[in-house]
Amino acid sequence: MVNWGWEPMSEGEDTAASWYEATRVTSPEHPRLNFDLDVDVCVIGAGLAGLTVAREVAKRKWSVAVLEAHRVAWAASGRNTGFVLPGFHETIDNMVERIGLDHTKQLWALSEQGVEYVKRTIAETGMPGVDPVPGWLHVSKLHDDDTTRREVERMRWIGANVEAWPTERVREVLPNPRYFGALHFPGAIHIHPLNYALGLAADAQTFGSHIFEHTPVIAIDPAGVRKRIETRGGMVRAAHVVLACNVQLSDLMPQLGATLLPISTFVLVTEPLGPILDEVVRYRGAVSDTNRADNHYRVVGVDRLQWSGRMRSWEADPRWVQRGLVADIKRNFPALGKVEVAHLWRGTLGRPVHRMPQIGEIERGLWVVSGFGGHGLNTTAMAGELVARGIVESDQTWRMFAPYELVWAGGTLGRVLAQGAYWGTRPLEAIGEVLARYREKVRTRRKARAAVRAGSGHAPAVMERQAAPAAPE
Repeated sequence: MVNWGWEPMSEGEDTAASWYEATRVTSPEHPRLNFDLDVDVCVIGAGLAGLTVAREVAKRKWSVAVLEAHRVAWAASGRNTGFVLPGFHETIDNMVERIGLDHTKQLWALSEQGVEYVKRTIAETGMPGVDPVPGWLHVSKLHDDDTTRREVERMRWIGANVEAWPTERVREVLPNPRYFGALHFPGAIHIHPLNYALGLAADAQTFGSHIFEHTPVIAIDPAGVRKRIETRGGMVRAAHVVLACNVQLSDLMPQLGATLLPISTFVLVTEPLGPILDEVVRYRGAVSDTNRADNHYRVVGVDRLQWSGRMRSWEADPRWVQRGLVADIKRNFPALGKVEVAHLWRGTLGRPVHRMPQIGEIERGLWVVSGFGGHGLNTTAMAGELVARGIVESDQTWRMFAPYELVWAGGTLGRVLAQGAYWGTRPLEAIGEVLARYREKVRTRRKARAAVRAGSGHAPAVMERQAAPAAPE
């Protein structure tokens, strides 16, 4: 018997301050486990991945119990940005270099299936309060339109459903001189993630799943045909155990927890901004204007702006970053005027070193679904279905992730390096953005000068002086 002492975390991951908690649908309290139970599958963790596993196992007529130390979707599953996007946190170039083009195409197709799973589940169950909105716009602040078109061509090679938006089209819906071309993913959506998780839990129960809240696991014996999972109130015996705990794996199973780098990002929702928001943010899909933590935003609740960013590799109080988040909004959209914050919270996710999810059977009957990085809503759906099929049907598709093995994340040093990389690249990106805007001004003035010459044969002296812009900041 191994005692991993999984206790409720004391880091203050309370959803009370979040917009999601304020707008959650009515859901029942789930009981504590206070008796012994025998099931086919025991899932530890009632987040998106664990609930998907439970739902899919129960749909296949196997018995399943879910043990949650806190509440359903207590951690990252109920605190994220709500973006349901294709792909993974790892870049396509790195994937192709590591596993080859064909394998990358297959994994990309699985990520697209994760998006479709979320859409299909919402439609089939009629989940209340999830409110899916189509589209994701990934804006560039550095590249020109030719670069965007080339990126679209490369992504289409792996099967991505993506469009190239030129600068003019982007600025029609997001009037921001910092923005240039963009990748548009029409198949992506954004949703209310907490209500989606609550809907998953409710649907899993209709198929017979047992869900227990406030039931931390205190010991687990993974040996033998029937695994034993101990809680304070009772024991669960199961042929299969699924660890779906995100960074909470550190408390339950240190060997696995050490492979995840805890990354916290911060999310705010503004007070109602009124009609001005429709003029400033005309695109109603999700928007990202970076490859890193800053900035990801969308319109919620008719006239509120949800904004996220400011990554930290330690547990920081959200109030420390509020001013920075508001400054980011004002820098991008000064026309919004004064921005008041109504809700502010943080969410902590687990990111493996290779930036790909951890999916599969680590020893006979012991499974892991974790490490979903910044693409958790599609990859948790995909992983949950793959693991359920692997358990019930002996399907081997989950082995597609075998090249992304469990790798130590570097402990404290890993956190320091991750934070340093984030802080270190921000000045370089800022310089690149300034240069991109400077070059655009040069091109605009050259076009104006050429137009004047074409119309009158020469440019006036004042135009000649204006055609030579000052050096960039």
